[in-house]
Amino acid sequence: MAEFAYFDNGGTTAVAEEVLNEMLPFFREHYGNPSSIHAMGGTALKAMSAARKRISSALNCRPSEIVFTSGGTEADNLALLGTVPHLGGRKKIITSAVEHSAILETCARLRSLGYETTILQADREGRIAPDTLRAHIDDDTALVSIMAANNVIGTIQPVAELAMIAHEHGALFHTDAVQAFTKVDIDVMRDSMDALSISGHKIHGPKGIGALYVRNGVKIEPTMLGGGQENGMRSSTENIPGIVGLGKATEIAMSSMDDDVKRMTAMRDSIIDAVLEMSGSYLNGPNDGRLCNNAHFGFDGVKGTDLVLKLSKKGIMASTASACSAGSTEPSHVMTAIGRSPSEALSSLRISLSRYTTQDEVDHLLSSLPDALRAVRK
Repeated sequence: MAEFAYFDNGGTTAVAEEVLNEMLPFFREHYGNPSSIHAMGGTALKAMSAARKRISSALNCRPSEIVFTSGGTEADNLALLGTVPHLGGRKKIITSAVEHSAILETCARLRSLGYETTILQADREGRIAPDTLRAHIDDDTALVSIMAANNVIGTIQPVAELAMIAHEHGALFHTDAVQAFTKVDIDVMRDSMDALSISGHKIHGPKGIGALYVRNGVKIEPTMLGGGQENGMRSSTENIPGIVGLGKATEIAMSSMDDDVKRMTAMRDSIIDAVLEMSGSYLNGPNDGRLCNNAHFGFDGVKGTDLVLKLSKKGIMASTASACSAGSTEPSHVMTAIGRSPSEALSSLRISLSRYTTQDEVDHLLSSLPDALRAVRK
């Protein structure tokens, strides 16, 4: 049985060996600036173009519609702050109560700039019903931003239908697909996406790199000014090793996506079945329509942070909610948004798998968790 088990893949993932190997030459050998016209610059530019094609192929879009960013947070910020100035004076932004803070905090900034923000309420499984959007959208709505899958409880949202409703009112639709990318079938053409955010370190790529898909014709006001890289949408010398890593990670994940999703789903379900047999446990989020790698639990009489620390001593790495709020003493806004009380929200445990998760790791978790629960309850 494994002595170490990593179940915080919703927070970050290990860089795949193949990804690291493809990145390494761009630190020491092919380190040219892609804007330079000499041969080393050309090598960097060619590598960046190849990565752009890999990502555009995964999303079914044009390579020119991919803008590289420093991660999912910057992609989310750029999607919201960059598009609204070009939407004909419309002043209404619609998002949901279960979004990542990168969206909610950006909406707060937009409110301070004079925009109206409507926060849609989720049901008890964390889902945004299309009828809820229909009830709040109007012809003054500039942008709708609803995440493709939730980072805390794993709920998959009906983004294609939500995008259709947005377009009926002439609004743009953006989705934060950081958790969903390579785990959920995404096709920006089929699903009528106007903008979509992804991040490298959630898919066994490096940290510090992400991308924003922006549909051709959608205007973006840059939030970073300088040399005009990324077709003027994101100034700054491109992070070529990171971009190469994101491209390779995307290629690997897409090549094995069907098998990986099937395998992670089976592991996830075995964990859910076993944990729900433990006293005082319950599942947060949906039984169906949740990410293949996410299981989120609540436990009566347990403080989630204490349980995470107890498991860590047993070599099991897990979390309570998103890594961005891991050190917070406040309940997760996602948990309270689905109707959990503050005490219930603070008694949670998030188990998130990856394609590298082994059955030995699952066995280690399930054999260790009952003792950890008893110790924390004492």
